[in-house]
Formats: sequence, C-alpha cells, structure tokens
Amino acid sequence: MNDAALRIGLVSISDRASAGVYEDKGLPGLQAWFTAALATPWTMETRLIPDEQPRIERTLVELADVAHCHLVLTTGGTGPAPRDVTPEATLAVAHKVLPGFGEQMRAVSLRYVPTAILSRQVGAIRGSTLILNLPGQPKAIKETLDGVFPAVPYCLDLIGAPWVETHEAVCKAFRPQSAQRPAPR
Repeated sequence: MNDAALRIGLVSISDRASAGVYEDKGLPGLQAWFTAALATPWTMETRLIPDEQPRIERTLVELADVAHCHLVLTTGGTGPAPRDVTPEATLAVAHKVLPGFGEQMRAVSLRYVPTAILSRQVGAIRGSTLILNLPGQPKAIKETLDGVFPAVPYCLDLIGAPWVETHEAVCKAFRPQSAQRPAPR
C-alpha cells in the first residue's frame, strides 16, 4: 500500500484564458472540488495553456513523467471545434485507453444537456498516471467528477498510486470487497 500524498496535475486548456483575455474558471473549479472531496493528503501542479496539441502533449508528458503526478485532469478542448484537440493530445501520449471513463462522462453530462453528445472526453493511462479529460465549465466539471470519481481511487490503486480516501458526503469511492483496507485494530 502506498501511503504517500496523492499528486494531482490540473491543466486548463484555453486559448483566451491562457492569453489573459478572460479569467480561467477551470482550475479554480477543479481545486474547489478536490478540496471538498478528498480526505487524504494531496498536492497539485497546475498549468494554464492554449489549445495547441504539441503543447498539450508536452504538458501531459511533463506532469506524468517529470512531476510524477498520479492523476492528471484536463479541462477544456474536448468539443468538435477545429481548435479542440485535447483528446487527440491525450491519446497521442497514452499507453492505455480506458473508454469507460469517456462513456460515463458523456452519460453523466447527458442528464444535464443534450449537447453532451458533442463531447470527445477520454480517459487514459500513461505509465502510472491516470489522465482524464473534463469539460471546461465549473458546473460541468463538478457534475462530471461527481459521476466518475467514485471509480478513480480503485483505478489509482491498480496503477500503484497512493491510497485515496474521499469525504463520502461529497463523493463515495468504490472499491470491490477484495480491495478494501482492513479495519484498524
């Protein structure tokens, strides 16, 4: 069991926010959600970058391979517009694809907006890092994390990341019975 602090990389991908045209809302939305949800120690690395595939790829590789983040979440760049290239960048650096995450993120979002079918979010693993693409708006980030994060701690267990506990009132982590920690004596 790995009891080190979870290292999370948070990447907001937006041409206009990265150029200072408007204030980024993705990173604060992610930080707020994790502050409320995680009961175990965690640290974060944040990046605000433009919608440029080579830059996204370099950032994901750096967070996974150099900063040794266990979990990397991107926000933005998952739609059908020509500059939306986050999924392509994620898949270009992935070692394994986890299609269930993308399927579930769209299913969650479809409960709120019919345009969720336009999203191309993906989940993937690079080395021992789980990478998830999230939508760009804080409300959608929260809804999506509420819907998919219950599976994340067990996925992190399987790839060798630290043990993650959540505040169950915010998000109840699911692990199969065989993956439960023994109760303290």
